[in-house]
Amino acid sequence: MAKTQYLSALEEWHVQRVATLTKPDGWLSVAGLEWLKPGTWRFGSAADNDIVIPHIPAHAGAIAHDDHGIVSVRLDSSANGTIDGQSLAEAKLSATGAPTLVAFGTTSFHLIERGGRRALRILDSDSRNRQTFSDIPRFPVDPSWRIVADWVALESPRPFEVDSVIGTTSTVLVTHKAVFSHNGSSYELWPTHGTPDAPMFVLRDGTSGTETYGASRFLVGEVASSEIVLDFNKAINPPCAFTDFATCPLPPSENRLTIRIEAGEKLPRFQAAI
Repeated sequence: MAKTQYLSALEEWHVQRVATLTKPDGWLSVAGLEWLKPGTWRFGSAADNDIVIPHIPAHAGAIAHDDHGIVSVRLDSSANGTIDGQSLAEAKLSATGAPTLVAFGTTSFHLIERGGRRALRILDSDSRNRQTFSDIPRFPVDPSWRIVADWVALESPRPFEVDSVIGTTSTVLVTHKAVFSHNGSSYELWPTHGTPDAPMFVLRDGTSGTETYGASRFLVGEVASSEIVLDFNKAINPPCAFTDFATCPLPPSENRLTIRIEAGEKLPRFQAAI
């Protein structure tokens, strides 16, 4: 691909990246995370609720979490809420596929599961972060950081313990690793997320915590047979760079590189709140 075509394609990718972040249900709208325990929990904007959610009716309904992990919602008749866009009184909440969405105007919530724990992820399309987001600065595009690496299959899957910013740990089985060289030195990266065709690497490098987000950046590779394209110009901030209520994975020690990867996204910018 000619350099001009590459730069044009990369700019289109960045525009789409920002559009996804800033849409009403994007990461910038995530405004809360409420962990659930077995029991019945009243929710609404009033302070006497078990779960207080701003910008919804004072007493909007109740969440029931049974001992078998089934979570359901019941809405108060006066709350004018919807479940998956319908005026339903109650429903079981699903966290798989397209999660069940409970909405009140600009505010909504759905169920998530992390390491056997369940929580309500709360979104507000009028959130402070969405209103004050400015842009995502990037390092100047450097085509030398678009690397075609060896995609090395392991003799047997290797288990990785993946920690998260919320203190949970999960085990994933890794079947391949990416091996590449840059400026005469060899490196390896291990994918812990993504799909077989588009594995995702959670990594840190010498810019982390200064120019780039401290916890990690994410990079999605493009597999082609025994090779994988690692375009570090597409290294992105994790969701937890845009909201305090994400559950981002942390990089394994093998993906904590000492080199400075001066490519991809820097820390996002937000305007000062008025």
